[in-house]
Amino acid sequence: MEHLKKFDSEVYDAVMKELDRQRNVIELVASENIVSKAVLEATGSWLTNKYSEGFPNKRYYGGNQFIDITEQLAIDRAKKLFNAEHANVQSHSGSSANLAAYLAILQPGDTILGMDLAHGGHLTHGSPVNFSGRLFKFVSYGVEKESERVSMDVVRELALHHKPKLILAGFSAYPRHLDFKEFRHIADEVGAYFMVDMAHVAGLIAAKLYPDPVPYADIVTTTTHKTLRGPRGAMILSKTLDRFHPDDKKNLAQKIDFAVFPGSQGGPLDHVIAAKAVAFKEALEPSFVGYQRQVLKNAQILANVLSENGFRLVSGGTDNHLMLVDVTPKGITGKVAEHALDEAGICCNKNMIPFDSRAPFDPSGIRLGSPAVTTRGMKEQEMEQIAQWISLVLKNPSDKHVLEGVRKEVLDLCRRFPLPY
Repeated sequence: MEHLKKFDSEVYDAVMKELDRQRNVIELVASENIVSKAVLEATGSWLTNKYSEGFPNKRYYGGNQFIDITEQLAIDRAKKLFNAEHANVQSHSGSSANLAAYLAILQPGDTILGMDLAHGGHLTHGSPVNFSGRLFKFVSYGVEKESERVSMDVVRELALHHKPKLILAGFSAYPRHLDFKEFRHIADEVGAYFMVDMAHVAGLIAAKLYPDPVPYADIVTTTTHKTLRGPRGAMILSKTLDRFHPDDKKNLAQKIDFAVFPGSQGGPLDHVIAAKAVAFKEALEPSFVGYQRQVLKNAQILANVLSENGFRLVSGGTDNHLMLVDVTPKGITGKVAEHALDEAGICCNKNMIPFDSRAPFDPSGIRLGSPAVTTRGMKEQEMEQIAQWISLVLKNPSDKHVLEGVRKEVLDLCRRFPLPY
C-alpha cells in the first residue's frame, strides 16, 4: 500500500491500525469473517474502474466483455453452490437484496409476515425505522417465552389471520434451526410467496450442515460475507417461474433482475462481483465443508463452557454459528459486557434478547459467533480458553488488572493463529 501511504497518510494510518486491530483481537462478532488473499485481491482490483449497467451480454455501456466473464462466473458458481435455478449477484448489501426481492413481487402496503427484530429478526424484516417497515405492512412472529424458539403453530395462526402476501423466514440473532419445509406449507395454505433471508447461515447451508431453504423458497437472499466468507455484498437466488403469475411477460427470475436493475440499483460493483466469484469457488472446495463443521463445533464448545460457567444462553444453546448470552444474571448489561470484553481484546456486540426489558443501546445480552476465529484455525481447545476468558472478564468487568491480564493472553493466542495477511 505504498501509494496510499505516500498520498494520504491519514487514511493509510487508519487502515493499518484497523489491520493491526484485526490481527490482535479475538473476533466473535457473528456477522464477521476473514476473507482469503484471493478474495481481497479481487475486491481491490482495477475492475472498480468499470461501469456495467445491465447484465452479462446485455449492457448499456461498451467494453464489458471481460466484466461479463467475471459476473457470469459468479452467477454459475452461485447456482451450482446452492443448486438454484437463478442467481442475481449484483446486490450491494443484504438490505438492498431484500429491498429488490420485495419490489419484485409486492406493491407498497402489501402485508409481510416476518420475524420480530427484538426476537432475532433483521432491520429489513419490518422495523418501523427501516424502509421495510415504512413501505410494507409487517406482521411479526417471535419466539415462545418458555422455549425461546419459533413456534410454527403461532406462525400458521398469524398467517391464517392476516393473509400475508409474503412469508419471510430468516434472522440476524436466532441460534436454532428453522423449519423451511413447514414455512412453505403454511405459505401454500394461505396463498403467499415464501422468501428466506439466509444471510447468517449461507456458508453452513452451502456445506449442507443447516436446513436448506432453496428447494422450498420462491426467493432466497443472502449476504456473501458472514459464514460464506466472501466480500461484503449480497445476492438473490430464486425459482425461474412465478407460481402465482405464470403468464406474466416476465417470469420470477426476470422480475428479480429488473427489481435490482433498474429497479433499485444502477451500476454494479464489478470488483466485488469478481470477489464473490472467487469466494463461491472457495466454497465449492471440499475443504469448505470441513471449515463449516469446525464452525459448528467451535460454537458448541463456546456455548457449553459458558453454560458451565453459569451464563444463561437464549434457547439453552445453539444449532448454528451464533449464540445469545443473557448477561444480566451476572449483574451487568450488554453494553458493559461489550466494553469490558473489548478492553480485554475480545470483540463481540451487545444484543437484545427475546422479551428484553432494556433498550437496544444497552440491552440484556451479547451475541457471539465462531466463523472468524475458526478461519484463523482455532479449534476446541482454543474455544474452551476463550470461554474461560469471557467468564473471567464478565465477572470482573471493571477490574483493570483482570482485563489487562486477559488482554496479554489474548495477544499470545492471536500471534499463534495469525491472519493470512
